[in-house]
Amino acid sequence: MTDLLETTRASAPTRLRRTVTAVLEAHSSRWTTPLLLWLASRVVSTLLLGTVYLLATANGWHFASYRRGPSFATFSGSWDASFYRTIAEHGYPRVLPTDGSGHVVPNPWAFLPVFPGVVRAVMSVTGVSFWVAGVLVATVCGAGACVVLFRLVLAVADARRARWATALFAFGATGYLLQVAYAESMFLLLLFGALLALVRRCYWLVAVLGVVAAFTRPGVLALAVALAVHLVVRWVADRSVAGGPVGGAPVVRGRGTFPWRERVAVVVAGLVVAAAGLAWPVVASAVTGRPGAYLDTELSWWVGFVGRVDFTPLTPWFLMAGRWLGPAGLVLVVVVLAAAAWFLGRRDVRALGPEVLGFVVAYVAYLVAVFLPQQSLPRLLMPAAPLLGSDVFLATRRRAVGWLVTGVCLQAVAVVLLWFLGFP
Repeated sequence: MTDLLETTRASAPTRLRRTVTAVLEAHSSRWTTPLLLWLASRVVSTLLLGTVYLLATANGWHFASYRRGPSFATFSGSWDASFYRTIAEHGYPRVLPTDGSGHVVPNPWAFLPVFPGVVRAVMSVTGVSFWVAGVLVATVCGAGACVVLFRLVLAVADARRARWATALFAFGATGYLLQVAYAESMFLLLLFGALLALVRRCYWLVAVLGVVAAFTRPGVLALAVALAVHLVVRWVADRSVAGGPVGGAPVVRGRGTFPWRERVAVVVAGLVVAAAGLAWPVVASAVTGRPGAYLDTELSWWVGFVGRVDFTPLTPWFLMAGRWLGPAGLVLVVVVLAAAAWFLGRRDVRALGPEVLGFVVAYVAYLVAVFLPQQSLPRLLMPAAPLLGSDVFLATRRRAVGWLVTGVCLQAVAVVLLWFLGFP
């Protein structure tokens, strides 16, 4: 009996120590797992980018980079990064540049200020060039995006799905964009953070992150829709009535689980995010003194694909497909949209929760409504990364590994075709 009591007394601190250790390990894994995946993916992306850069410089091939003193950093700051450099070093033009016919030509007003502003701050503190600072900021934000995506999928699914979704995101076809001088990685960090805050019901944090994201990349209006979906779901759940009467009164489940202060917070956050998402065209017009300055700037990029056209919502995909493929293109768009609707309606996709699904549906609708589909489409689909936690990608280990290998192979293709030969 004495030995049994001593064993019991000795096991209590042991159990406590094991419990504490398990908690610490679980908390640590929320950082170490996604960071290790990010680090491994950076080895792959750097190897792919570096190989193309070395081949280009060794053979005298042209690449869209800063030509004075080309380096791997300037190669990683190709294409649209030059506009971010202009903003970081000189700000936005007060007069929109035009061609000989008075048409607006591509200019910095198509790009939002948060990323170049942060890069400018890093340049001022460290004294490094835009190219080095831009790559540094993008890479750090890419690490943060992987961590927050992991936690977001973990919050709506489980650890296995969180690990694989993060791996598919980081190693995928557009994974190299997490370290080049584009605003994507910063936007994804803010966006995934806002969705995670929404799932955790931290509504004021959603508003803060959403506003900053709205001035980093377009597309934040979809977050406002996700807030609206969340509001409706919680409101309906709060008012649901189930069971029989108790003491003459019905049993109301959920009553009081959605207090008015939280309802107000959701509504205010949604309105603030929506206002921020609509603000940049107003800013551009106010500074340049030209109504429609932002729209005219965006349409200047369409000229090479469909000529000069007026903007009509919900028509760009049909316009692009019809111009290049004729009637078959219009049919193709309908098929693609039907496939997207089928995919988003799958039970395993809906299982990721109303916040994730509401955001992705709204974001896809936004792309269909305003975006002219071309080589930038894969990059613009990156905010839909939480869907990588669905069974379409992860039903079995073999399927997940297959998608991972496919992603790495496609990333090699994308680095050559998009980053070297064209702009993503």
